[in-house]
Amino acid sequence: MEMRDFVVRFAGEGGQGVVTSAEGLAQSSTQVGYHALTFATFPSQILGGPTWTQARISVDPILGTGDDVNVLVAFNKDAYDTHQEDVLKDGVVIFDSNEFEIEGDSRSFGLPFEELAKSTGNNRAANMVIMGALAHLINMPQEHLISFVEQRFNRGRSEDAQIIKSNIEALNLGRSHLAESSFSLGELAPPNMPDYKQVMIKGNEAVSLGAMAAGLEFYAGYPISPATPILLYMERNLVGENRLAYQVSSEIEAITAILGAGYAGKRSMTATSGPGVSLMSEGLGLAWIAEIPLVVVNVQRGGPATGLPTKTEQSDLFGCMYPAHGDVKMPIIAVGTVEECFYGAAKAVEWAERYQGPVILMSEMALAERVQNIRKPDLSAVKDAKRVVYSGNNGYLRYAGSELSPMPIPGSPGAYVANGSEHDDMGDTTHLGERHVQMTERRFGKIKLLEENEYESDQTEQSIAVLPWGGSKGPTQEAYVQLKESGLPVSWYYTMFLNPLPPKMLEELKKKDLVIVPELNYQGQFSSILRSMGVKAESITQYTGLPFKARTLVEKITEMTNASLKETVRV
Repeated sequence: MEMRDFVVRFAGEGGQGVVTSAEGLAQSSTQVGYHALTFATFPSQILGGPTWTQARISVDPILGTGDDVNVLVAFNKDAYDTHQEDVLKDGVVIFDSNEFEIEGDSRSFGLPFEELAKSTGNNRAANMVIMGALAHLINMPQEHLISFVEQRFNRGRSEDAQIIKSNIEALNLGRSHLAESSFSLGELAPPNMPDYKQVMIKGNEAVSLGAMAAGLEFYAGYPISPATPILLYMERNLVGENRLAYQVSSEIEAITAILGAGYAGKRSMTATSGPGVSLMSEGLGLAWIAEIPLVVVNVQRGGPATGLPTKTEQSDLFGCMYPAHGDVKMPIIAVGTVEECFYGAAKAVEWAERYQGPVILMSEMALAERVQNIRKPDLSAVKDAKRVVYSGNNGYLRYAGSELSPMPIPGSPGAYVANGSEHDDMGDTTHLGERHVQMTERRFGKIKLLEENEYESDQTEQSIAVLPWGGSKGPTQEAYVQLKESGLPVSWYYTMFLNPLPPKMLEELKKKDLVIVPELNYQGQFSSILRSMGVKAESITQYTGLPFKARTLVEKITEMTNASLKETVRV
């Protein structure tokens, strides 16, 4: 039997190599032409606690993490007890026989991970023992894994040859031990090596690279899960002349630092999660009223308060779109794939400079820690993030008129005060009602400068549409493909631009009888915003800290579509 898709889940405790195993399998598979995607979920403590990761390997491009598990690798008994029900009936459970035994489960096979690794002279080769066993199950050629080991550990060190030898020995031991059993899942179909260059990258890394590609010059950040890797990446890579990244003492310092940098003419950014956005609300309000370009990345996690700091959710949309008191509505870009993490970050920096104000880029835990092979980003597609700079004489009225005006740079002509109080054309404080009306309309009017008609659509003639946002795009798209094949009359829409929405897409959505919005929150936040704009939107919600399963969405969308069609006939 030939397989085109394979899902393996590694479960145990933090520090046992659960994450490393999934990422190693994904990387070794992509090197020979397969598509791969990982998902990780773990507790918030530094070490220990129940942790599991999932790697999906496929001949075809991957949209979601996978509904069903072909193989469970259980590092301890708790992991087996928790996850064994998710394994398919014809799947396999590989468990560490040095740690525990399993009785009465014909799918299980014991493998002494650590013991076999130690026999190679390399105590850290347990992951390779597991990968060798997995390769046997799907009849993956051994040369694929050997090539991966040679590339990974050949770093020009004197001990490299011995490390490579012991890891290859571990692969062989895992494979030969599992070959003693009768277990086999069939054969994974041969890969189709893409005819384009690829990179294997995490979502947070892609965000960092996208912002840097757009010319980011200044980054200030405070460590907070799951955004900390962006800070670490920037500290290592945003270096050189006129570039600076550093760690600050709080989220409040982060927002005020990038406010100052934006005012001084620098393309600036910070990254945080929901609690940090809450602390930054006053600074975001200042950036809005003073018209200062900056980008805040919100890598969402479960909330409120500390909530679920290492789980995924999409519950910050209200807080990001309306983060400050008063009439404020932030430009929002919400990325839905690792590839979009790159282009969305680049676009956020460009937007901030284009309309001279704050922009929120929304990601989420499931994307931040996802490792995936994507097409190498096209740098020529990244627009130059350049603000309109004032170059006239002194006496300039910074806030004159109802539209965008050139922005003076401190030390250059046109010096002005970036005032957090309502102000007149020059920037001086005023309490006159007509001035507040003028400036409020000016600030909201500038958002129209960001309108772009970039969106995905399919079967637009249908009266019912599916419209996911953010990281729910993948599983929803997987579900949509199945629904389309079944003949269910639904259309597909998607964009990463949530404010402003593409005008043409909004116009089409307003004509639909029903727009179904899958989103990972309790309140149905995006559908609520859509309804305020005249769209008949209803949400499919989930708030477990885990992504949607495509199967769940197929059932829910089918149910909602049929109910809507019956109601239309009745009317």
